[in-house]
Amino acid sequence: MGKKAKSNAGKKKALERKIDKSTLPPPPPRPEDEVGSAKPLDKPALPGTGFKVLGEEGYDDGGVADLSLLIDLEDSVQRRKRGENEYFTALKADLLPRATRGPMAKMTRREQKVSLAQLLFSEDDDCEDKGPSEVYVEQNLVDEDDATMKHRSDRLAQARAALRLSLLLREPACASLSLSELCKRKLTQAGKEGAEEALRCADKAIEIAGPGFWDSDEVQLEAEDNPVLDPKYEKNATSPGLANPTTLKLLPIRVSQLCMRSALLQRGNALAALGKESDARETYQRVFPILEGEPRCARVDWERHSVHVNIGNTFARTGDFDGADGHYKIAEQLGEDHVTEKGGSEDDGRAMILCAKRARSFALKKVGRMDEAKALMAEVIKQKVADDAASAKRKEEEAAKAAEAAGGGETNEAIEAAVEGIAA
Repeated sequence: MGKKAKSNAGKKKALERKIDKSTLPPPPPRPEDEVGSAKPLDKPALPGTGFKVLGEEGYDDGGVADLSLLIDLEDSVQRRKRGENEYFTALKADLLPRATRGPMAKMTRREQKVSLAQLLFSEDDDCEDKGPSEVYVEQNLVDEDDATMKHRSDRLAQARAALRLSLLLREPACASLSLSELCKRKLTQAGKEGAEEALRCADKAIEIAGPGFWDSDEVQLEAEDNPVLDPKYEKNATSPGLANPTTLKLLPIRVSQLCMRSALLQRGNALAALGKESDARETYQRVFPILEGEPRCARVDWERHSVHVNIGNTFARTGDFDGADGHYKIAEQLGEDHVTEKGGSEDDGRAMILCAKRARSFALKKVGRMDEAKALMAEVIKQKVADDAASAKRKEEEAAKAAEAAGGGETNEAIEAAVEGIAA
């Protein structure tokens, strides 16, 4: 027990610090009860036609519930860890972890978390990696213009800022995602020259997402503009990973799974950039068990599709067309399902089909079957033009209907709506 205040001023301060429990929000749910976006909704929660789950009743929420778990705007983890009284006392006294210097110093912890979500998940309209596909493409940096290279450098700096803020807020899930983004953006910005650094970031993201322990000082190094590793540094891994039994008392296993999926995919891409095709293939394969049981919606099928195309490309780059084409066929079928099955996302399905055919065309070229490669690429280009025209027309019709139904109101992008919705 602390000392009782003797003076009137001390009594007043003590009274101000006291928490009125009747004003507190309901306690957070148990970690095991939080399943994120794994559970389909009874009806669409977001506008659009790409959210129907194939093969069962229900709709995907566009990843909104998963985003809520990762960003944890309600501070459920801190509340479980500290207890309600201690947490809200610390919140009132501004003692919870947050950035206290720099441009965010006047922002609350919650506001800083919203900014972190925007750093990690927002994409500009002109962003070259905008879209759901995560297929690794080797970068040709020689012919890129200055504006493109500056944009890539800015995106890389943005990921480093996200990592710094994640560590200040003590949000390991966001730190893991930031490292995965650093891996991805380093490959885009520096190509093969940045592959070793990209792989290092992915490995650290996996450590954070895993069941062991990780070194926060070692991770902090990746937030620097030009990280230099001390060869004599002795690792001090004392922070429990997201799948560590200690951590799982505070947050659901799904947080670890979401971070691991992203980290493994980017690690495979880094290994592919290094020419380590067998290691890349093995890393990609580790994603599939985590995806078992996930709904057959366009959002998750793009993830499955990307992994299959990436695995196929590891075979193609070594001249094994048959090994490659087996995975391209699976990726293509994922798209076909969305085109042919009732409620599927036709636009996503057609894009998946074209992506798989494009990869097959390059694989044919790799083994010297040039005529087949050219014919298939011509088919891809022709279909792409037709699909874009049909998609644009369909979107115009849907927008007109939506505007008429809402009295002219506009709808936000899914991620922006998600961030704003959970921030409200």
